[in-house]
Amino acid sequence: MPDYKLTYFNGKGTAELVRLVFAAGGIVYEDVRLQQDQWPELKPKTPMGQVPILEVEGTMLCQSNSIARYVAKLAGLAGKTPLDQARVDMIMDGMEDLGKKGHGVYWEKDEEKKAEKKKDYEETFLPQFYTCMNKLVGDSGHFVGNELTLADITFFNMTTLVGNYMKLPNVDEFSGLKKVMDHVTSNPGIAKWLKERPETPF
Repeated sequence: MPDYKLTYFNGKGTAELVRLVFAAGGIVYEDVRLQQDQWPELKPKTPMGQVPILEVEGTMLCQSNSIARYVAKLAGLAGKTPLDQARVDMIMDGMEDLGKKGHGVYWEKDEEKKAEKKKDYEETFLPQFYTCMNKLVGDSGHFVGNELTLADITFFNMTTLVGNYMKLPNVDEFSGLKKVMDHVTSNPGIAKWLKERPETPF
């Protein structure tokens, strides 16, 4: 098996999804955590001037979702058929929308506008979004097929990250989403990672 080297800052951020997929698949990798003063030297050497990056056999990959999809394929978590894989991508893109909208609220500088956007996000957007996502969960308690996929892990990761600075709907009120969360956290590799991962500022 090739050596895998994942590089990001000392935080969860956009690299945490990749770490979770590595954990779920039981794939060994090097988890490199940059200090801020190391970034200026590395930045021009990266494909698009950003992290995370994953180095595999002399090839450097960037874009967190692309890396996550690659690792998911290695781990057998990408979906079994082209249609399943498209459904995984659909969930990932939906969660990306949730994250970007929440990020926009968080970084709004006008406090009055921020309060309005936060209220709309928490009280209107998120309940509607959760309702839609809940309908996409199958009887198995997974978004795609009958076993854990990248779609489930993406939902868990993004809602966990957004939940650090926004009030999320109570997942217990959405039976399908509750099953998704339970399936993710009960995966042995992920459970071990969640228990042992470093405490970080973000």
